[in-house]
Amino acid sequence: MKNIAILGSTGSIGTQTLDVIEAHPDLFTAEVLTANNNVTLLAEQALKFKPNAVVIGNAQKYSELKEALKNEDIKVFAGKEALAQVVTFGTVDVVVTATVGYSGLLPTVNAIRAGKVIALANKETLVVAGGLINELVAEHRTAILPVDSEHSAIFQCLAGEAGNPVEEIILTASGGPFRGKSYDELKRVTPQQALRHPNWNMGAKVTIDSASMMNKGFEMIEAKWLFGLRPEQIRPIVHPQSIVHSMVQFADGSIKAQLGVPDMRLPIQYALTYPDRIQSDFGRVDFTQYPSLTFEEPDRQTFRNLQLAYESMLLGGNRACVLNAANEIAVEAFLKEQISFTGMSDLIEKTMEQVDYIAHPSLDDYVATDRESRCVALDCMTKMKN
Repeated sequence: MKNIAILGSTGSIGTQTLDVIEAHPDLFTAEVLTANNNVTLLAEQALKFKPNAVVIGNAQKYSELKEALKNEDIKVFAGKEALAQVVTFGTVDVVVTATVGYSGLLPTVNAIRAGKVIALANKETLVVAGGLINELVAEHRTAILPVDSEHSAIFQCLAGEAGNPVEEIILTASGGPFRGKSYDELKRVTPQQALRHPNWNMGAKVTIDSASMMNKGFEMIEAKWLFGLRPEQIRPIVHPQSIVHSMVQFADGSIKAQLGVPDMRLPIQYALTYPDRIQSDFGRVDFTQYPSLTFEEPDRQTFRNLQLAYESMLLGGNRACVLNAANEIAVEAFLKEQISFTGMSDLIEKTMEQVDYIAHPSLDDYVATDRESRCVALDCMTKMKN
């Protein structure tokens, strides 16, 4: 029996993790559930799964959550410090980091320091501070198991290949809803259009990142840290059907690929049960429904976020931390219709030009860089509107 803490249990990954836990009550229990704002759903989840503790990040909603659970033997906490501390509970075996954005960094750091196994869905943790995270994992002798479908695919392809040299990994991308669109067409894209992903059911932030190709840029950076790769070994490729989740090419030219239906519960379950595979009722690929699987190069000139991410990966240091912070500001502004779809790349690029570069940042440097980058991005956005 594994006791699972889910950071972000009310989001897309969090709710699907609970689906996996519910399907296998003999293997998993929900030990800790957390959310940032969605107190109603968090209370419903707590009443159903009976965790040891729940945390609401927005401290102003503490009394509402406490009242909803007043008849339950469940510990109720609130605030960012509580979010970072519950992952250290002795009863927790695995921490699923399902929060979105920079907010996942400090709780993940605490969980690693407490020796917990990390099922990582929060790619921004490695984007922002991959080098630091890898050092902590080695120091505390724990493990990060990837939950992103692409990185789970690579992880599975590398199983049994210890010592065999990797030539490159091939990260597949659906291309999002705007594959093949021109830059001029993208200028007129609305948030509603960008939120219509053709294959995956995800939260708003990740869906916009997918549409802008920033999600694939983040995954390139994440892959570098997860698998110890050089930037030139990481190749993104557009695969509209989303059946091949990623591939690994070895030094002899052989390629291994992991395939499956686009269902995030599969990589979630694999991370929770690794190294075992267990029965599931997830959908199966029927190849007669996919007479052709196609692949094409991504358009880095039109989807500039992919190139900005690659340049950040090449430079290293705190550059990807700046990239992430600026992107979070840009996505929020786009969803509020304060900037255009293409304006997101403009804002990110301007921010990256203005924040000082630190080659070997500490955790405090990452925190300061994130704070400064957000201020610079907001200032740049004001200037862009004027």
